[in-house]
Amino acid sequence: MGRRRRGGLNFGKQRKKFNFPLFKEVISWIFEIIIIVGIAYVMVSSFGYRTSVVGPAMEPTLTAGEQVLIDKFIYVMSKPKSGDVIVFLPNGNEKSHYYVRRVIAVPGDTVWIKDGAVYVNGTLRNEEIDVSSVDDPGMASDEIKLGTDEYFVLGDNRNNSDDSRYANVGTIRKKYIIGKAWMYFSSMHSFGIVR
Repeated sequence: MGRRRRGGLNFGKQRKKFNFPLFKEVISWIFEIIIIVGIAYVMVSSFGYRTSVVGPAMEPTLTAGEQVLIDKFIYVMSKPKSGDVIVFLPNGNEKSHYYVRRVIAVPGDTVWIKDGAVYVNGTLRNEEIDVSSVDDPGMASDEIKLGTDEYFVLGDNRNNSDDSRYANVGTIRKKYIIGKAWMYFSSMHSFGIVR
């Protein structure tokens, strides 16, 4: 009696079952990776944008050549406050380098520089940093009343700063503000939070 032959084509074999749990796990991993990449992109574009400080206008707070990280998200949720160090384009000039200056007065305020001192709304401004007397008040030698969308900025190095006292910079409109300077660094050993 001959043996029955095994092998050959067998069209009666069942197809391999689809592994749904494995498929579900792969889709879950892909979804998580997309979310992580999305969050990383938002974090970098909101908080990791950087620019270089140009010139001595913000000394001693920031020095020329230092890199500044910009928080571009903060002013979507809130408005710049007095004392904030902001990054902006003067008059929205796209060909200009970014300026880094300190907000001295906000919309609705009145600014006046008299006898080397800065007055906001008729009151001597309480400076949080050590600044020198202002030699040239520029346009602020007369009171400047800020409009509903205007900010007045000065450099911390008041006598070596191109800022809102001069027509080429003037008051800053919110739409020209790139964001708030929040961290500076010039090397791995020189970095800190902008105050």
